[in-house]
Amino acid sequence: MLDVRLVDPLDALHLGREGGAFRVGLVVPQSGTLGLTGPSALDGALLAAHEVNARGGVRGRPLELVLVDGGGAPQPVAAEVRGLLAAGALDALAGCHTSDVHRAVEAVAAERIAYVFTPPHEGGSRRPGVLCTGISPAAQLGSAMQELTERHGLRRWALIGNDYIWPRTVHRAAARLAAGAGARVVLERRVAFGAVERAVEPLLDGLRAARADALLLSLIGRDQVVFHRALRRSGLDRRLVRLSGALEENGLLALGGDGTGTLYAAMPSFATLAEEPRQSLAERHRALCGPWAPVLDAYAVGLYDGLHLLAGLAARRALEPSGLARAAAPLLRAGRRTVHLARAEGPGFAVLP
Repeated sequence: MLDVRLVDPLDALHLGREGGAFRVGLVVPQSGTLGLTGPSALDGALLAAHEVNARGGVRGRPLELVLVDGGGAPQPVAAEVRGLLAAGALDALAGCHTSDVHRAVEAVAAERIAYVFTPPHEGGSRRPGVLCTGISPAAQLGSAMQELTERHGLRRWALIGNDYIWPRTVHRAAARLAAGAGARVVLERRVAFGAVERAVEPLLDGLRAARADALLLSLIGRDQVVFHRALRRSGLDRRLVRLSGALEENGLLALGGDGTGTLYAAMPSFATLAEEPRQSLAERHRALCGPWAPVLDAYAVGLYDGLHLLAGLAARRALEPSGLARAAAPLLRAGRRTVHLARAEGPGFAVLP
């Protein structure tokens, strides 16, 4: 049984803390476009908190998680975090959500509390107290685009993503990476959250007209699932080499798997990664949450690591926002992970050498 308490934000505002608990606000999508990643990410956070508590908590205080739905629009999510901070209900903050939500939360959390943001991100500087433990677009996609361009003889890349800060930065980086690999971008489109179904036919027509042979997708969550299904119906899934920096196991399962041999993902972690720490994490998860629990995807693993990072910094009394980046630097260097390229094979991924 998991030794961790998950607290509703309303309870966090009005009820006392049991045993003087150390409370971390957990901003994870439970709804919206990225909501399909929420159960896995939540399991990753719960497992990390359980392990911290099994070792005695944070300086003797049990670690509790206050769950904030990060799947809404940026300002309402940030307003909920602001209310929790104003009430003194949180000791730290961790999140795995879209970058537009991240920027809104950063605006209310910076210089007030330690805030760790764990998924792939758009790069750039952050304000005091904010740590980004994920990877930037060039680091995530550089080797993958070079490898696929050479392996498949690609020359004409199309870029399709959601319309917010992360895909915009991904597309700028991808144009440079394609040129460096001897290819070029022949189509670039961005679509609002939830609008892929309405826009899908013009997008497919654009791919045909541009005669693209490769497609970089920075659509996220449900939007990426909808688009892959449309590609399958059109037959373009067999004509295009596809690469995503946002596709993970739960998204692949949601789209029904893929058997084309031309769908790839570049992520820091995959469930099939043959590394002892990754397999041990999966075994502990199954033992505590059961065989039917969601696959711990890359977002979940990032959040798991982020919670352990926060607990480690708290144990060192190093959560002061002004010194957070300096205190975290050696821990982040020690835990730095490689980006892996994997090919979809049915309902799972085969990690490439």
